[in-house]
Formats: sequence, C-alpha cells, structure tokens
Amino acid sequence: MTGGRGTALVVVDVQNDFCTGPVATSRYPGDPAALETAVRNTARAVEAARARATDVVFVRFVGDPAHQGAAWRRRDAERGKPPKCLEGSWGAEFAEPLVPAPGERVFTKRACFDAFLSDGFEEHLGRRGTGHLAFAGLFADVCVDSTARTAFQKGFHVTVLSDCTVALHTPDEQALGFMRRVYGARVATHDRAALWTRHPDEGEEGEEEEEEEGTGT
Repeated sequence: MTGGRGTALVVVDVQNDFCTGPVATSRYPGDPAALETAVRNTARAVEAARARATDVVFVRFVGDPAHQGAAWRRRDAERGKPPKCLEGSWGAEFAEPLVPAPGERVFTKRACFDAFLSDGFEEHLGRRGTGHLAFAGLFADVCVDSTARTAFQKGFHVTVLSDCTVALHTPDEQALGFMRRVYGARVATHDRAALWTRHPDEGEEGEEEEEEEGTGT
C-alpha cells in the first residue's frame, strides 16, 4: 500500500492503433474527432506536468498472439478480432505528438489491461514516493478503468482527466461517473494543472475540486 505524497501523470495506451488510422477508426463507435481531441489534450497535459516537475509515466500495450492467454485468444477468434499494437509496428507507436522525454519511464502491458501488471510499474511509483495518479489516455472504460481500479485498491488517490480520454464500450460520462463513485476519483480537465498535479490532501487556495456525484460503495 502507498503512503506517498507525490503525483504522477499516467499516459495510457495513446498509440496509433487506438487513436488514428484504419484500425482505430474501425473500432471506435463515435466521432474520430473525439480521439484526436483526446490525443491533443493528453499532449497538453504532458507539457503541463513537465512544467510543474510532475512525474510523467507512459504505458503502452502490445497485443502479439505470443503474449495472449488462452481466454484472450478464444475471445478474439470468436469475434474475428485481429491483434493490435504488434511489437515493432507503426500501430504500437505512440501517436503524434506524444514522445517520452529523456528520463521518462515507459512500461509495457503484454496483452493485458492493467498497468500494474507491467514489469516495474508499481516499483517505480514506490521509488518516487507517488501516492496520487492522474490518468490520461485510452480507453476510459477499459485500460484506464482497470489501472485506476487497482490503484484505488492499493491506496493510490485517483484523478481522471476527462478531456484526455474517451470510452470505447459505454458513454463517456458513464465511465467517468463509475470511477468517481466507486474509486472516489477526482475528475478534472487538462487545463486545471494546478489542481490535478497536486495530491488531493494538499489542495490549493482558489481551486475548487470537481463535485463528487453519488455515494461510494
């Protein structure tokens, strides 16, 4: 469990196969412009975090069949889903203009949703004294949610940047509302960096947190 006071911006799966090109547009049921907006705002959030000396952590997905478990392979076979973000492919690369800066860590998820299953991810947060994770990236109801769920259970405070993500299978607000109610997640936008780069217990005069909706379970 974490007791740290630091904040990390976790950039989740902002890769070409999820954001741009034929694979991304064939999977995403909404307006592709929403994906472009999420990528653009995530890039802005990264710059804001760097300007405030907030740790930026990149997470990437690779879906090569060699990494898939039996249930994953069966699901894809039944649904005719080809693998995405193959290691070394253009689809696995970070979408422009996102590029990790020297010294920023990149963690790889091998056919899994949760960044805590990536080698070294949790250990890095522990070494940095991180107790608060701000999430940007894709998708709100899949990999962002999976990682936020584990983070909450491990004692991390959670913030989700609502204009830096979209949901794949549910309405965006439904996914955000679920994380707000169940994980106590704070929801903010990328331009409120004075809020989301700070640990929730610290607060900042003149900044009002997003109103919590509903009750936790």
